[in-house]
Amino acid sequence: MSSELMEALKQLAREKNIDEIEMLDRLEHTLAQTYRKTLDLENEARVEIDRESGRIRVFELVPVGGTEEEPVFEERDITPSDISRFAALAAKQVITQAIREAEREQIFQEYADRIGDSITGTVQQSDSRYTLIKIREGVEALLPPSEQPPNERYEHNMRLKALVIDVRKSSGNEPSIVVSRTHPNLLKRLFELEVPEIYDGIVEIKSVAREPGMRSKIAVASREPGLDPVGACVGPKGSRVRMVVAELRGERIDVIPWSDDPATFVGNALSPAKVSTVLIDEDTHTATVIVPDDQLSLAIGKEGQNARLAAKLTGWRIDIKSVTQAQESGLAVPVAGHGAAEPTDGRCAHVTDQGIRCRNQALPGSRFCRIHSGEDEA
Repeated sequence: MSSELMEALKQLAREKNIDEIEMLDRLEHTLAQTYRKTLDLENEARVEIDRESGRIRVFELVPVGGTEEEPVFEERDITPSDISRFAALAAKQVITQAIREAEREQIFQEYADRIGDSITGTVQQSDSRYTLIKIREGVEALLPPSEQPPNERYEHNMRLKALVIDVRKSSGNEPSIVVSRTHPNLLKRLFELEVPEIYDGIVEIKSVAREPGMRSKIAVASREPGLDPVGACVGPKGSRVRMVVAELRGERIDVIPWSDDPATFVGNALSPAKVSTVLIDEDTHTATVIVPDDQLSLAIGKEGQNARLAAKLTGWRIDIKSVTQAQESGLAVPVAGHGAAEPTDGRCAHVTDQGIRCRNQALPGSRFCRIHSGEDEA
């Protein structure tokens, strides 16, 4: 090989981020195997490539003594006259393989560092075994059935977002990038894309509870006094949360204000149900929630979904009772004239004789609204 070819090889190695020394070592090894077969040698061969001039020399390693464990060899120069033809073929093979391996390693490193991040791609193929998503030219990801929401169906060239959950090396093939559409953190990443306050760290997603394809709850808190974290996530006329819902193919999303007070947090988590009282038992880590009779089914939700998501979101075991059930169980239920509900959501704490909570907002510095403000003195 000429010095010009050597320089071209080095330049290619730099462009493709290939280890130059390793590539030339591999080329020497490949040529040694090629010449041993071509020249029908009885012994091993060694090839030496001058790193500057590109000159190639072939040696036969002839044993001349030593022991079986440590043999001594004599190198005999057997460089053939037509060495360039074999060298060119071997170089092409080695370089092509090295480039492929380097590109595979580059893809692996890139996406191994992106585990937990969201990616955008287009559906290339979908069947009962897996869905193949093209991330970019030459890079594809697998979306297994176990990571697909039950309500989603994928069509060719459909664009979608997914969460990278695993990157594995596979022998002789491209790295295996596994993505998910069911992981709770996908919800976080989608809100980061739609809500600048979350991306900038002003609003924090404290916890997520999700039943993929059906319904989710996220608890949010603001690090900036006076900023409404729920309003920031919902957006003007619900525009921000609608974008997330659309990406998740209609999955319902409740955005809940987080609180470090367990009673308040549990009460908020059962939204949209209106909560009268939350009783916390630290020993059993149980929250007993009392709701107006007409709110019981809403608090529990269809097939227990609302209560189940609230429990996942807060980390508390939640026991929901109507006012009537609570009274029958001997629980002290505040009613008008005899007390009031503990405020858990900023609403008036007044409860009627029928156990129905006032829907008005409490006055600043008070537990009651303007209508029931006189009960502060009761």
